[in-house]
Amino acid sequence: MFFGHYEHSLDEKGRLLLPKKIKEELKDNSPLYVLKGFEGCLSIYREAEFLKLCEECEKISFNKKNSRSYLRAVLSSVIELTIDKVNRIQIPKDTLIRFHISKNVIIIGVNDHFEIWDSETYQRYEEEVNAHFEEIAESLDDDE
Repeated sequence: MFFGHYEHSLDEKGRLLLPKKIKEELKDNSPLYVLKGFEGCLSIYREAEFLKLCEECEKISFNKKNSRSYLRAVLSSVIELTIDKVNRIQIPKDTLIRFHISKNVIIIGVNDHFEIWDSETYQRYEEEVNAHFEEIAESLDDDE
């Protein structure tokens, strides 16, 4: 399970040193899959969780416009990455530009995956969520 909040920086080649707690969850060094996340982040999944996500995508009907749009947006964004010998992943420059990720990033654990956020984007998001945290929590029962 991924959890926590980590402030890091990308180097000039787009490499990110993974926090120790995140790396401990990635013991088997299998490929990682980076894809478009929600609210402007990049979502990173281990192979097993990515395959589960793909199974869920197969259940989505391609006959509906919103379904097609979602599938295209998510699946066209997928990049397979590996962890190097010093526990870094390298995110391609075009991906960083496409998703507006700058040098300073926030990494957060979100249960079955972790996310990479541009630091300023995450700060704005966190402020908005914190301003309505209790309301969000109370509404969770309504979502079931």
